[in-house]
Amino acid sequence: MYSLALKEKVHNYQLRWLFQKLKDSPAIPSEISGFSLVEVVVVVVMIGILSAIAAPSWLSFSNRQKINKANDVIVSAIQEAQREAKRRKISYNVSFITDNNIPKIAIYPTKDVADGYWRVLGEGLGIQSGLIVLGTNLTDTNTTTSSSTVSYASTTAKTITFDYTGALDLLVKTNTNSLTSVQNEKIGDKGLIIAISLAKPGSPTEPTGVKRCVIVKTLLGSIKTGKDTECN
Repeated sequence: MYSLALKEKVHNYQLRWLFQKLKDSPAIPSEISGFSLVEVVVVVVMIGILSAIAAPSWLSFSNRQKINKANDVIVSAIQEAQREAKRRKISYNVSFITDNNIPKIAIYPTKDVADGYWRVLGEGLGIQSGLIVLGTNLTDTNTTTSSSTVSYASTTAKTITFDYTGALDLLVKTNTNSLTSVQNEKIGDKGLIIAISLAKPGSPTEPTGVKRCVIVKTLLGSIKTGKDTECN
């Protein structure tokens, strides 16, 4: 009993001594406990420099992803118009317009007017206003020329029409001229181009060199996608 009480007193004394030593010991110098102020400033500056270098690359990558998604919307719209024309056995339109610098698209039966069908191109894709600009080489419905280049931000609707077979415009196909000459006359050697481009900063109607496009290549309505110089 006496031995146990003595051991407890010795233990308590040792703990009090240790706590007192810790209390009386000087503070650990900042150079030992962590970074000095100079080192912290250097690290912050380096992080700022790296961020400044990486930010434009990330922004460019992000914008290219958005323009790719917008082009996918155009592909889907053209395919939907073809599909509905064949399914419903009627002519179907897909139209494009720029309204107050906002690219819009409409898919609707030819017998209807487009007014109730317009929707914002890229809606729901997180594409902010003024980022993209819409263009086409269409000079009339289902018509362009070999010399026509893509013009952007048209406030007049441009339309591609598919007949009940999913091909372009029945009047074109039944023309008395040969198929090749009609195709050259109506859609040129480049085809009907619907293009989307990143807009110049501060100029929402001016394209940059970063472009994506959908090209209707034949009277039968076959399509392909292109990028950059293919979309001029």
